[in-house]
Amino acid sequence: MLKISEANFDGLVGPTHHYAGLSFGNVASTRNAKLHSQPKKAALQGIAKAAKLRDLGLDQGILPPLRRPRLDTLRSLGFSGSDASVIERAAKSVPQLLSACYSASSMWVANAATFSPSCDSADGRVHLTPANLSSKFHRSLEPKQTGVNLRRIFNGPEFVHHEPVVPQFGDEGAANHIRLAGRHGEAGLEIFVFGGSILQDGNFQKPKKYPARQAVEASEAIANTHELDLEGRLFIQQNPDAIDSGVFHNDVVSVGNENVLFLHERAFFQQSFALESIRRAWRGSRDFLVVEILDSEVSLEDAISSYLFNSQLVTLPENSEGDHSMALICPEECRENPKVKAAIERVISEASNPIQEVHYFDVRESMRNGGGPACLRFRGVFTSDEKKAVHPGIWLSSEREQALITWVNRHYRDRLSFDDLRDPKLFLEVTAALDDLERVLSLPLA
Repeated sequence: MLKISEANFDGLVGPTHHYAGLSFGNVASTRNAKLHSQPKKAALQGIAKAAKLRDLGLDQGILPPLRRPRLDTLRSLGFSGSDASVIERAAKSVPQLLSACYSASSMWVANAATFSPSCDSADGRVHLTPANLSSKFHRSLEPKQTGVNLRRIFNGPEFVHHEPVVPQFGDEGAANHIRLAGRHGEAGLEIFVFGGSILQDGNFQKPKKYPARQAVEASEAIANTHELDLEGRLFIQQNPDAIDSGVFHNDVVSVGNENVLFLHERAFFQQSFALESIRRAWRGSRDFLVVEILDSEVSLEDAISSYLFNSQLVTLPENSEGDHSMALICPEECRENPKVKAAIERVISEASNPIQEVHYFDVRESMRNGGGPACLRFRGVFTSDEKKAVHPGIWLSSEREQALITWVNRHYRDRLSFDDLRDPKLFLEVTAALDDLERVLSLPLA
């Protein structure tokens, strides 16, 4: 068995982070629409979280924001003239369109792509497919740029880069993808969680209030192109009632790591059957463990508001006794909710599972727009040779952490309102900031 270790790559919050309420079905995004955001604070919060995971002994990188605003999109929609004129005309006629073209939503890199490690694929290479994010206009602007950045970062014969799935089949990336394995280096079971079907719509129960964003056809296409064997893939439906409660992605109600699945009682459709399907498909060297939080302990509403299951679940480095325990990386909102905090304390006190620690982080700026710790990270597992092939500029060393903090303090605004987007000076500021980020990361940005 090859030695493989996990790496997390956190999305660097971009300088245009603002609250626009663009994501219907995301309760926090809708609730906080048009409030003032704090881009500088948001970026520093994200860097602090990533640095702490590095200090815990984990491999930690960052993924850069995409260049915004998308003036090319505005021009293609009929807004002409100078850059300032395009911004002014869009702000006057369709301000929500300008907001979408300024969106910093690429910070939630759990939606960037789906990642399959080399130990899962038939050709023995890492496979990546950028998510098409076709369910939301502002996010559908991301895939082409994301693909360019991923090719530059994960560059070499070890990596296979695929085009996004056709937009008719909605794909939301790793936010609806769970990889389980006895150890990171073992062949795993990749679970694709879908909300509905395009071609077999009548065969699945559908949500009534909010749309299902992930199509089973997209999940099947990715499993095929990533060359996963039939025993290493499983397709499970989201609970439609959970979607209607605000679970727009399944990582709001479940998170997996190695042989542990931590989830809410109402995460999957017909959950007992879904869990039994996982048990039957399990092929890991260790027992498969389910840590399920009942609705009577933490309601689905509390789970969504606190983002308990949008926490990261990570394996810590080996301790002095040779054990690898796991830790939850939770938002502060989990500590502030008495029921959620009590559930976490119960879980980490139990000897029956390896989750033994919890670390709380202030990522409120992201949370107010509907993204918790797990939304902010893209994860993968790599051999040592594959890790060496990753662009070195994105690994979060102490020196790069300080360089990024300096960069944020130099370029980011303290506050940003919806109306500030019409200011042409913002466009110049953001362009200068991202030009400078290329120097910090030694990486041209898409």
